[in-house]
Amino acid sequence: MARFPTITPEALAALRTRIGQPVPRPQPYVEVATRDAVRHWAHGIGDRNPLWSDPDYAATSRWGGILAPPTILYAMDRIVSGYVGGLPGVHAMFAGTDFRWRLPIREGDRIVGESLLLDLVERPSAFAKRAIQQTYRTTFRNDQGAIVAEADSWCFRTERDTARERAKYGNVAAYRYTQAELEAIRKAYADETVRGATPRHWEDVAIGQVLPPVVKGPLTVTSVIAFIQGWGGLYVKGHGLAFELFDRHPALAIDNPFGVPEPPERVHWDAEFARAVGVPGAYDYGPERVAWLGHLVTNWIGDEGALRRLNIQVRRHNLLGDTTWCRGRVAGKTEQEEEALVELELWAENQRGDLTAQGSATVALPRRAG
Repeated sequence: MARFPTITPEALAALRTRIGQPVPRPQPYVEVATRDAVRHWAHGIGDRNPLWSDPDYAATSRWGGILAPPTILYAMDRIVSGYVGGLPGVHAMFAGTDFRWRLPIREGDRIVGESLLLDLVERPSAFAKRAIQQTYRTTFRNDQGAIVAEADSWCFRTERDTARERAKYGNVAAYRYTQAELEAIRKAYADETVRGATPRHWEDVAIGQVLPPVVKGPLTVTSVIAFIQGWGGLYVKGHGLAFELFDRHPALAIDNPFGVPEPPERVHWDAEFARAVGVPGAYDYGPERVAWLGHLVTNWIGDEGALRRLNIQVRRHNLLGDTTWCRGRVAGKTEQEEEALVELELWAENQRGDLTAQGSATVALPRRAG
């Protein structure tokens, strides 16, 4: 098996010189939150809230029209989605995002992200012995120059050969579902609660209150494709566009079994290549799991609420065949200036009971007094 590049002192030093510097902006997949783009993103993450996709319903809301799920910013910027520079040939594993929203994203909004390399921190890693946490800060502005959101997003850069040889995860057997398990998942989808037009008032929320769970999966190649249709991917290009990409970034050209170059992004559908980087099989995209937990929150707050912050760490691979249960509980309540805020504890676990993501959210809710 061919050896992959490693993290060298020289390459790491060169990358450190970029800290605090603006990052050239890759072409985004979505630049305007059109009705189609919003629907594709919502459907890509499996979010059936009519506020995102039903214009007649949305027209009767306080917003007067369609809103986008706040996490659509992943489709509107590559850097926040895990597009990293430096350390060519060293694998990048998306590991989380801390979003802070100031404004809702409305149908027709044109939003542009501006990014800088925020920090590089070396971490010990049971997965690959060492890992470089590479964090970017992206500021999103609309056409009026107003800041819509800020986001810190990070990846861990790991050596593919080291991760494979350490074999942290060993061989994880493919999960086989019983009909009873599939029926429980089907029922969870049917019973999913969208608060919608019924306001959830701040006064009615109690610390310790549990959010109705949201199920995602079982993860399949088809559901991965559905997500890419809404998000766009990082390096998913075909034909001459793919060869132009490899000419500009040779480290992205990794031969498949046919001897044809493909990008490392294929770990999400190519089980053999995923094993080559130390993972037991093909796995999901990290931004997708962050968006799933955002879906959990927007279901709960209803049309009158607003998501102010979503800070999620991706903790474990979500393999093809896995089912993710998104859960949360109320952790605190505060009043700041003119907003009544609720703090939420969030986490995701798979059908084996493994914690695969965790974090927190801050939401603004209407007061009963108006």
